[in-house]
Amino acid sequence: MGKVLILTGAGISAESGISTFRDSDGLWEKHRIEDVCSAGCLETNKEGTKNFYDARRADIKDKKPNYAHKTIVKLKHKYPDYISVLTQNVDDLFEKAGIKKDEIVHLHGFLPEIRCRGCDAIFDIGCEKQDDFAQSCPICGAPLRPNIIFFGEQAPKYSLLTKKLNECELLVIIGTSGNVLDVTYFAQLSEKSILNNLEQSNAIDDSYFTKVYYAKATEAIADIAEYIEDFLN
Repeated sequence: MGKVLILTGAGISAESGISTFRDSDGLWEKHRIEDVCSAGCLETNKEGTKNFYDARRADIKDKKPNYAHKTIVKLKHKYPDYISVLTQNVDDLFEKAGIKKDEIVHLHGFLPEIRCRGCDAIFDIGCEKQDDFAQSCPICGAPLRPNIIFFGEQAPKYSLLTKKLNECELLVIIGTSGNVLDVTYFAQLSEKSILNNLEQSNAIDDSYFTKVYYAKATEAIADIAEYIEDFLN
């Protein structure tokens, strides 16, 4: 069997009611990136940044995974050694759909977690406010921060993304604008590739993809899952 890499972005969670960042009514229309999601924002806007991510945790508390999340999790469990699931999303909808922590990679961090700025210890606080958990690290006493990769910071999990891209023979892209990760380039590295977005993006050249679906993820996922199954069998 060949290897499959499924890479998802904000579009897959938008159908569950989680605000995207780049849409016309998205989070970046209401908040400046420099204030809450750029390297240094914890120094220049500590309380505002903390409040922003507290609000994001509160927002995902009652959100439920949709059919696309559930289908991907079923595929992962059916072909655990052949399908890798990586996501740019920081929400917990895949986890709510039943995926285990070691079965998914959150490239840009994970909202339910906070991280120590001193010893790098990670704490799962669910949807709590950061200060309700602790004012400082229970281990070393250093300040805490959201376990999110800010713009301008290194993303350690990108090395794993590179590894999976080099291994995969089928790349599946779902719900990403292509503004952060160059998925057009990724498609050129893979023998076969699928793109599923709600609409075309200026940052993606869809001519490099084997299959293209411009539709909601929940509408396209059945065809995508069938293609993956045929590929693996």
